[in-house]
Amino acid sequence: MSEKHPIIAITGSSGAGTSSVTRTFENIFRREKVSAAIIEGDSFHRYDRLEMRKRQAEAEKEGNKNFSHFGPENNLFPELEQLFRSYGECGNGQRRKYLHDPVEAAPYQQDPGTFTPWEALPEGTDLLFYEGLHGAVVTPEVNIARHPDLLIGVVPVINLEWIQKLYRDKNVRGYSAEAVTDTILRRMPDYVNYICPQFAHTHVNFQRVPVVDTSNPFIARDIPSADESLCVIRFANPKGIDFPYLLNMINDSFMSRANTVVVPGGKMELAMQLIFTPFIWRMMERKKRILGAL
Repeated sequence: MSEKHPIIAITGSSGAGTSSVTRTFENIFRREKVSAAIIEGDSFHRYDRLEMRKRQAEAEKEGNKNFSHFGPENNLFPELEQLFRSYGECGNGQRRKYLHDPVEAAPYQQDPGTFTPWEALPEGTDLLFYEGLHGAVVTPEVNIARHPDLLIGVVPVINLEWIQKLYRDKNVRGYSAEAVTDTILRRMPDYVNYICPQFAHTHVNFQRVPVVDTSNPFIARDIPSADESLCVIRFANPKGIDFPYLLNMINDSFMSRANTVVVPGGKMELAMQLIFTPFIWRMMERKKRILGAL
């Protein structure tokens, strides 16, 4: 952790909704005039799309049915931890982009599914912002979770997470339902061993819970809407959180435990704004104080 060069990390599985949380933070950064170095978690995968498919096919021939993007063998965990360490110490580091589709790839004149070259982070940023699968990973070799000053988990209940992934991968990325289901099954051991344990290290978790029937996610036609959901917000350390203020500002919210607030799903973004804007203020105040003392 670093008062001079703070780090915010959003971590969650594929289809969890981390991109929505990122948009909320981008709005806060823009309003508060905060310059953030943005890090996309997919850029720390080890292989590009074609190489990953090739290695997956080889793994399956060898009897490995659980080769996935979730585990350490297919990600650059040491390099990600080095980026967090370097930024926290000096405000610098290396990043690249993973180009998901033709729209993202066009400006770089590269094929979709490839990486851009590594490049230095912009000079003079106020903080580092990471969004991806592994912002709180801890293994015998790395401890990424110890570096962020603010660590946020995005964790829909599992059936909702699968519905969101199925909907996105079928309607946005063009995969069949069978292909998406195969991916979910293949990833399950790494999901249990490398995704779920991260949420024990997060400072705040947001878990969206549908209040409609999602008992069979593989036949769901639509993603439950925000108004068909509740959002459970858990604080690892509730000290300093103004719960009466949150309850007063968000209609129909309530506390289910001493460290947990439940808000209507449609108020999730408002809750994030109310919770995290003061966090950003305090980060920037500490940063200015430290820099002013040098």
